[in-house]
Amino acid sequence: MTIAIRVEGLGKRYKIGTAQTRFRYGMLRDVLVDTISAPVRLAKSAFGRPEAHSEHAPARNYIWALDDVSFELEEGKVLGIVGRNGAGKSTLLKILSRVTEPTKGLVVVRGRVGSLLEVGTGFHPELTGRENIYMNGAILGMKRAEIERKFDEIVAFSEVEQFIDTPVKRYSSGMYLRLAFAVAAHLEPEILVVDEVLAVGDAEFQKKCLGKMGDVAQQGRTVLFVSHNMSAILRLTSEAIVLDKGRLIMRGPTQEAVDFYLSSGQAQAGERLWDEDEIPASAAPFRPIALRLKDRRGQVVDTIRSVEPATLEWEYHLSAPLTGLRVGFYLSTMRGEYVLTSFDTDDGGMFERHSVRQAGHYISRCTLPADFFNEGRYALGVNASSFGVRRYFQDEQALAFNVDASGAPGMQWPEPRQGMVRPRLDWKIEKIA
Repeated sequence: MTIAIRVEGLGKRYKIGTAQTRFRYGMLRDVLVDTISAPVRLAKSAFGRPEAHSEHAPARNYIWALDDVSFELEEGKVLGIVGRNGAGKSTLLKILSRVTEPTKGLVVVRGRVGSLLEVGTGFHPELTGRENIYMNGAILGMKRAEIERKFDEIVAFSEVEQFIDTPVKRYSSGMYLRLAFAVAAHLEPEILVVDEVLAVGDAEFQKKCLGKMGDVAQQGRTVLFVSHNMSAILRLTSEAIVLDKGRLIMRGPTQEAVDFYLSSGQAQAGERLWDEDEIPASAAPFRPIALRLKDRRGQVVDTIRSVEPATLEWEYHLSAPLTGLRVGFYLSTMRGEYVLTSFDTDDGGMFERHSVRQAGHYISRCTLPADFFNEGRYALGVNASSFGVRRYFQDEQALAFNVDASGAPGMQWPEPRQGMVRPRLDWKIEKIA
């Protein structure tokens, strides 16, 4: 079997903070030197010889987003990539897509690569949707005839026919994503790289994306798929790798990899603390501190009783005022099946009272009711966003907890009770004859 992607000892190092420069803008000679030296830097990275860095630069000023990652992927295979925020998933895809160059290691990619790394990647905002389709096809090395053959199908899938001759800078994020995914999936690259395409868009569009990715996989094209949605990973991929803090810690059949990730990657004490390197700079002014699950006595636990209420609290800090902020959680099974979503300003009165949150230290709390959960293990994801404006922070696998069903309704029956919830419903039995 032909190897489509080969990665050996791959590493990517980033400098933390803003680089100190003497001038605000580069002089012409600096631009010329940088342009001339760029091929040399690329050649060094391709042969595993990264540029030397100053020995005087403190190591704490750098972070390895990827460190000594090696794997091979055969042509026609679909590989899932899972890991926490900051594990290095997106960095790996950017290197494979030639968006960024590695600091060390070797990458060999055979075939045209179509990438959907984030909304708008590869699109020029001043060009129309039509022009961007042709431009992306040209970047992939496709002939105009090939692009024209697929053009109508791309536009129909994206559902932006009415705006196809409008500059994409005027598109909503949803329209942008629809067209970007349609181009990436329909222009028939040999290798398709997709990073969290399901993080944006309505439910119907997400369903279309999953269906199209399934079709791409069945056509024998190589696919690398990053997602926090374990259901999508399980459905679309047969094999997966698990990344943790830049290192590849496990590769195996998707079911085994997902189980490994969910069981080993969760906080076991009922508390999740975020390190600085797990918080993207784009989250500012929001900074998550801790997520805690407490029993009715106020103790932090990782197992709650189904018949007792529990408290979920999210501690965070705002370095500046925010308008329309909402923080909340997604509750799901360990297989990624959603149970419910709740935000701290869902109630109209709370929304009015907290329309603007001033800078400061906060805790948002809610009560998980008694007689609600069925026994099993559940996952909590968290989200901080301004509705319709911006997402500040999201971690879809922030915390996991167990539910003990002792004393719950129906425990006198020996068989397991199906379903995610186990409410104590008010039944009446009436004899009518």
